[in-house]
Parts: sequence; C-alpha cells; structure tokens
Amino acid sequence: MNLRNYHALLLDMDGVLYRGHERMPGVAELFDFCAKNGIMTACITNNATMTPAQFSEKLAGMDITYPAVNIINSPIGTRLWLESQAPQGTKIFCIGMNGLRTALFEDGYYIESADAPAYVIVGLDTEVTYAKLRQACLLINAGARFIGTNPDVSLPVAEGLVPGCGALLAFLQAATGVEPFIIGKPGATMFHIAIKLLGADAKRTLTIGDRLDTDVAGSLAAGLTSGLVLTGVATTEDVATSDIKPDVVYADLPALVAAWQHDLA
Repeated sequence: MNLRNYHALLLDMDGVLYRGHERMPGVAELFDFCAKNGIMTACITNNATMTPAQFSEKLAGMDITYPAVNIINSPIGTRLWLESQAPQGTKIFCIGMNGLRTALFEDGYYIESADAPAYVIVGLDTEVTYAKLRQACLLINAGARFIGTNPDVSLPVAEGLVPGCGALLAFLQAATGVEPFIIGKPGATMFHIAIKLLGADAKRTLTIGDRLDTDVAGSLAAGLTSGLVLTGVATTEDVATSDIKPDVVYADLPALVAAWQHDLA
C-alpha cells in the first residue's frame, strides 16, 4: 500500500492520540507532517461524555493543538445525521450527558420533549434512572425511532469495566424488542460524516484506530482503507486471530509518519 495516494486521515483519539491524560508518542510530528503535506485530518470518537470544545481543551492540556470543528464524537455525529433526517422543531427524548445534550439542544434547533417525540436518542448517562429508562421504553413502544450514539457495552475506569452506552441500549432493546440504529463505530455513519466535513475522497482516505471491533470494523463498513496502531487495545495476536483484518498495521504513530515520508520521497 502506497501512502502517497492518500490525502485525508481519520483518527481515533483514546489509544491513538492519548491514553487517559498522557499524550502518545508522535502526535505532534504526525499533525505537523499532515499540515506540511496538505493532508486533511479529522478525529472521530465514540466518546459521548464531552463536547468537541472539551476534547480540544483536553488535547491542549497535553500540548496538542487541534481545532474543535474537526473533532466528531458520537453526539456530533448524531446531530449531523439527524439534520439529514428531521426538520427544525422535531421533538426528541434524550438519555445522555452534557456532550450529547449540548449537541442536540443547545442551539434550540431541536426540542427536548417526552410528549410524542419522533426520536428516542440514548447515549452514556452515568446518572440514568429507572424512570428515564421506563419513559424511553414507553416512547419507543409508541413509535418513536430508537437511536443509539454508540454500542460500547462497557467503559474502562480506574477500578475496571463499568456499563457503557451499549448496556443501556441492550436494556431498552430487551424491554421493547426494538433494535436501535447506531450512529457511532462500528457503524459507517460517522466515517461518512467526517469525509463530508473534510470534502475528502473516500478512496483516498486512511483511517487509524486502536480497536478492531470498532475502529477497523467501522472503517471497513464505510469502504475506507483501515489502519491499526498497536498503542491501545488491539495486539498483534488479536490481529492474527480476528476475522476483522485491517489493511495495514503500524507499531505506533512514529512508524506511520516514517512510512508516509518514505512513500512521498
């Protein structure tokens, strides 16, 4: 695979750009390389707990300068997808945290309502109650379209794994018999949104992630070239044994930059 053919790069964040609050090696060099060579970039993440501005601030705290407008998390992906489906004034019932609620309702374009909403949209909510889930169940059964920001069933925290958005979706699917439409990875929707945002050619877009089941699977579902770095979740053993195969594997971001520089030489 010759990286000379690629003019856009879609990056996962946690496990690729940073781990927790620690910057990964080669991030600054990668962004500098892309800027100097006219390679467009966007970051895509399933994380629904923060806004793009908050992600940009987090990156700035690690000395990574990156514009919020080029960060697409599952709430922003949900909002942009929704704009292609539903007009202004559409009513939505939402289970979610600040990142999702800001994306959906801050500008007043959509209306938050439990009175016959057209959509029930569910993201991670660490303060979810039975009352919220009960209401969502009743509304889905009444005909509201069931949308999930991302399918991650667990969330890693310092103490271990805890329920993620996917666990809430599974609860509601079990109660209603209705499968949610998923915006985030491993669905293709956020990848398509990012390509449209950049004005990129899908055939000339490379994706880089650290997970086979979300990043690589989503990239393949979107028909893109999928790259994996071994700095996060997936290992070489995982790649060897999984049915999900990335197009290319790099040890880390410096290895990606070195390979790209070689192909452009």
